[in-house]
Amino acid sequence: MSSGEVLYEVSEQIATITLNAPDRMNTISGVMLDELSEALLRADRDRGVRCVILTGAGRAFCAGLDLAAQMSGPKDSLGNMGDIGSSTGEFDLRTAPPVVLHNLDTPVICALNGGAAGYGLDIAFGCDIRLAADTAKLNPGFAKRGILPESGGTWLLPRIVGYAKAAEISFTGRTLTANEALDLGLVNHVYPASELQSAARALALEITANAPLAVRAIKRMMRAAETETFEQNIHHVFLQLLPLFKTADFREGVSAFMEKRTPEFKGR
Repeated sequence: MSSGEVLYEVSEQIATITLNAPDRMNTISGVMLDELSEALLRADRDRGVRCVILTGAGRAFCAGLDLAAQMSGPKDSLGNMGDIGSSTGEFDLRTAPPVVLHNLDTPVICALNGGAAGYGLDIAFGCDIRLAADTAKLNPGFAKRGILPESGGTWLLPRIVGYAKAAEISFTGRTLTANEALDLGLVNHVYPASELQSAARALALEITANAPLAVRAIKRMMRAAETETFEQNIHHVFLQLLPLFKTADFREGVSAFMEKRTPEFKGR
């Protein structure tokens, strides 16, 4: 049974996942961790979903871990952080949202409706595309709290902006405005806050209009390229291409091009 801390809605082949604890700025609890992973996996398994929008309720996207809950929880060999793996107190990184998010084949757009800090910032970095409200702020202040990005940031950030920029962002821990994040390449676009959700949906609809099997394959190959040589990736891509040639969507794409019309892809 859902706690309501993560909302899930599907419309027009878009799954919208909303972190829903606005009273505490959507800080991450153990329950929210579990439900976020479940929602992401649910979207990825549903062939009726072609794109995911991840956002937050209220004035923040996610202000990090719910430190009040963690500090009051039972201590173990990891201090009080054993709770963050799940609501049951089990610490399993394989099912943690950053790992689940990284392994998703479905494209994910992060709509940064407000502040993102700590764990929430790493979750945003793990999305494929980031759109930000002009009021949003990104706070990479791990070093100011005596910790390091524990949820993928040290792997993701250098790949997004390059090592030198990632080092400056991480070592100083300075809070970044939405426009500063845009200049650094941390977000794709910045919109007035009132227009963010409609802009995210418009982009998602543009993605869903394309052949979903091809989009998923492109994402898989881009992810694989992070750890493959050029030659390995070219070979891997060729193996992905062969089954796509046999799909009805490929035939539809070619026919629509030849007939100068908009294709209608069915995902098969």
